[in-house]
Amino acid sequence: MHVNELYVKQTGILFFDILNGYYHLANEKLKARMQPMVENAVRLMKAGREASIPIFFAKGNNRADSKTTGMPITDTNNALEPWPGGIVTKAHPGVVADHPGSEIIPELDPRPNDFYIPKYRWSAFYQTYLDLALRSLKLDTVIISGGSTDVGVAATVFAGKDMDYNLIVVRDACATGRDQRAHEVLMDLVFPRMSRVRTTDQVLQMIREAKDR
Repeated sequence: MHVNELYVKQTGILFFDILNGYYHLANEKLKARMQPMVENAVRLMKAGREASIPIFFAKGNNRADSKTTGMPITDTNNALEPWPGGIVTKAHPGVVADHPGSEIIPELDPRPNDFYIPKYRWSAFYQTYLDLALRSLKLDTVIISGGSTDVGVAATVFAGKDMDYNLIVVRDACATGRDQRAHEVLMDLVFPRMSRVRTTDQVLQMIREAKDR
């Protein structure tokens, strides 16, 4: 198989944490930073639906009381800020189950027959039914879009590689709300060793060519 070939019937599209809480309910600065990613994700979604590619939405599903949230000892919090006084504290979940912030943004046109993957950790594979659903549908290729590149997307790519999935990371349909250097390093120096890194335009071309075969 050529690196630029795609088999539509063996492919799914995973949108990672593209949720109201991280976009529509975010501050204006963060929303502006995420907007290009969202616009490209919408293009990807439309092309996927036209090609009858199954759509998967990974979404944070934390409890409001943080009882399903871990507290590992780290140097910084998610924003790369050192813990005050060196004391690690449990942060409030970014999105909470059954809250509007945990819902898929309407721009992605979520539908009842799509696959919704509630998750409690960074990886969309960790203790979720994503792997089961993909294997049940006989899908071995996953196109990945979403945020944050350096948190959940990275964790999902590492996990998917270990499970021998063919991964396509859509560079400009992923984003980080933190240091852009992390996004670039992952896309340039890390992800190419475990996946194919492509732009939205390139993935859309792959889908078009796959439909013609």
